[in-house]
Amino acid sequence: METFLLFGFNAYAWITILTILTMFTVLAFTKLPADLVFMGGMTVLFVTGVLSPQEALAGFSSESVVTIGVLFVVIAGMTHTGVIQWIARYVLGVPSSYPRAIVRLMLPVAALSSFLSNTSVVALFLNVVKLWGKKMGIAPSRLLIPLSYASGLGGICTIIGTPPNLIISGFYAKDTGVAMNFFITTLPGLFCLAVGVLSVLALRRLLPDRKSADENFESTSDYTVELLVPADCPVIGQTVAEASLLNVKGGSLIEIVRFDKEIISPVPDDEYIMGGDRLIYSGQIDEILDLKRTHHLVNATHSVFTYSEIEKGRKLRTASVGAGCPLIGTRMSETDFEQQNSLVLVAVSRMGERINAGPRDIKLAMSDVLLFECPSSFKPEKLPYGNSLRFFSSEEIPNIGRGTVVSSFIMIAMILLSTFNVLPLLHSCFLAAFAMIITRCCSIEQARNSINWNVLMIFAGSVCLGTAIEKSGIATGMANGLLELCGANPLLVLACICLLGTFITEFISNTACAAMFYPIAYHAALTLGVNPLTFCVALMLAVSSSFATPIGSPTHMLVYGVGGYRFTDFFKIGILMNFIILAANIFIVTRLFPL
Repeated sequence: METFLLFGFNAYAWITILTILTMFTVLAFTKLPADLVFMGGMTVLFVTGVLSPQEALAGFSSESVVTIGVLFVVIAGMTHTGVIQWIARYVLGVPSSYPRAIVRLMLPVAALSSFLSNTSVVALFLNVVKLWGKKMGIAPSRLLIPLSYASGLGGICTIIGTPPNLIISGFYAKDTGVAMNFFITTLPGLFCLAVGVLSVLALRRLLPDRKSADENFESTSDYTVELLVPADCPVIGQTVAEASLLNVKGGSLIEIVRFDKEIISPVPDDEYIMGGDRLIYSGQIDEILDLKRTHHLVNATHSVFTYSEIEKGRKLRTASVGAGCPLIGTRMSETDFEQQNSLVLVAVSRMGERINAGPRDIKLAMSDVLLFECPSSFKPEKLPYGNSLRFFSSEEIPNIGRGTVVSSFIMIAMILLSTFNVLPLLHSCFLAAFAMIITRCCSIEQARNSINWNVLMIFAGSVCLGTAIEKSGIATGMANGLLELCGANPLLVLACICLLGTFITEFISNTACAAMFYPIAYHAALTLGVNPLTFCVALMLAVSSSFATPIGSPTHMLVYGVGGYRFTDFFKIGILMNFIILAANIFIVTRLFPL
């Protein structure tokens, strides 16, 4: 197969190219989970002989992948002791103007994202920022895009701030035998962050003023109907199924409140109807009210199911449907999700507008915002769907105490040990994770549950892609092609690589993009006879600079549904941000790391 050549590439190279294109197409246009797609790509490369068994499995033992896994435990300790929540709640203050609010928001978010998971930081700030914006009279949509941008710009400031930095630094250490310093991207990252904050302020008129998706859920009288079963009602003694009162035209029965205040929710098919029952429906009010005529029900004298006064033992929680969620494309009535988790779907909001239909009959889509009624003891982390169904309702902040101080000290010690080369990064991360557990900043169960195996599968697959691109000769071929196109001008070659990386990362995982472009950038630098570190640092910044599409970053998807955004909202400001940060990246990196 190696003797077969087409356009300068052998059969193994073409298998790799077709595999990568297929993977990216599937990720962009289907609902298949990303970890499954990467696993499929690894399988193809292994079965076809592009990668040996050792190379195919190398991603799982890669130092960068293991480091990411261990960092999940460190972050769990910070979260469960209340460090991050405390910062999110109290650091914002009360700025006097919108520009000041942008600065007060973006800087602390960027600082946290330099050391913690970008997605976790944004998730913790979501509800705080919404309430903060309302307090200042600013639409959440004008704050949530800057929130997501800040997390990305902050992540590039340290080696552990974003996965592509770890992936690229791991490749670089393997090729050169030299480990990158923990803060190698800090100065260029801070420069790009400063440019990014100023750019958001300058372009703030392009930020949309949209109604937040869950603002539709603030007055349940707009979409819940409470009907009373009178003493002479003919359906008394029948089950809700026999009386056809469970799933009705325009909605569904979400709760029964007995005369003795007993609450039945979710309502099973065989639940009997009694006189004095209050039947609470969700859906289209005008159609549900027809039950008064058909089933001899009457209006309740007062509401007992409101957003601000939920019956004891139940509460409302809002959740955003993320990419890869198994609920996408299904109707809640077709699944046992509610029964298995003691939840009731009350309403669905899409693109900032509540859908006026029976919520259980709505085919769910990515970025839908769902309103659930659930038990007061409900724990979102126990759900089987992980981060693909993200609850962003605020929770009480854990008590600030000894654990808060201890976990903060452990995090700082981890950074210092790595920075001053006392211990390698992986060693210091393992030590910090172990310290979080033995000091009870997080339990063993919390540590185990914090590890996102789907994410690690994607990272391991990305390492395999990078290996295949380099081994099959694609990296050398593309590097030579760029040299022919751009000539021997290293600055122009660097700009082209970063431009392509920035564009492609708008549609695929930035980790996969880093793995794909690293060997190309490294070989291009070697061929030109310039410093490969310059190309690697610039690539780190480029593949994490996705601003123009909501699918370019998990943090964009988090704020997309919550902010009630449209797809074009990101493009209007994001395309300009892409070019501005690209120019800032090339400018500062070539001065700090001369070619």
